[in-house]
Amino acid sequence: MYQHLLDRSTPHVAVRWAVWLLVTALYFIRSFMLQGWHIVTYALGIYLLNLFIAFLTPKIDPAQSFDYDDDGPTLPLHANEEFRPFIRRLPEFKFWYSALRAVLVAMVCTCFDAFNIPVFWPILVMYFFILFTLTMKKQILHMIKYRYLPFTHGKTRYAGKPDAVGKPDDL
Repeated sequence: MYQHLLDRSTPHVAVRWAVWLLVTALYFIRSFMLQGWHIVTYALGIYLLNLFIAFLTPKIDPAQSFDYDDDGPTLPLHANEEFRPFIRRLPEFKFWYSALRAVLVAMVCTCFDAFNIPVFWPILVMYFFILFTLTMKKQILHMIKYRYLPFTHGKTRYAGKPDAVGKPDDL
């Protein structure tokens, strides 16, 4: 039953992410109202950042691949090389599923006082933003160096041949 619901949700990308945003908003409202669980929120943020980086990274990292690699597709580095599609290390559905599970686990953790460790939360926020900035800078520089764009928005689309359906055959 559970797998059936996951399978049926696969083509509904916008709905899935709307559900994730709703659950995440509920988590932050709960965390704000309870005035605690900063360590849980920090761990959730770090985990979501790692998921996002895996989502942006190609399955086969061009920095790690060599010329003698024959184990799969790689990104072209020169204009005369063959085009190979961008294959993510973490597909979108697995990214959504892992992110949703992480938020739900964090929400369950807020039900137990054992996870409410007293900590000066502004330092955690500062650490998270520094980590986010450095990690994203490294990822963006990697994307620029190896010239890949992990999103379909902004990419060139080529029109195929016009469809010959419905045209009479010339004899």
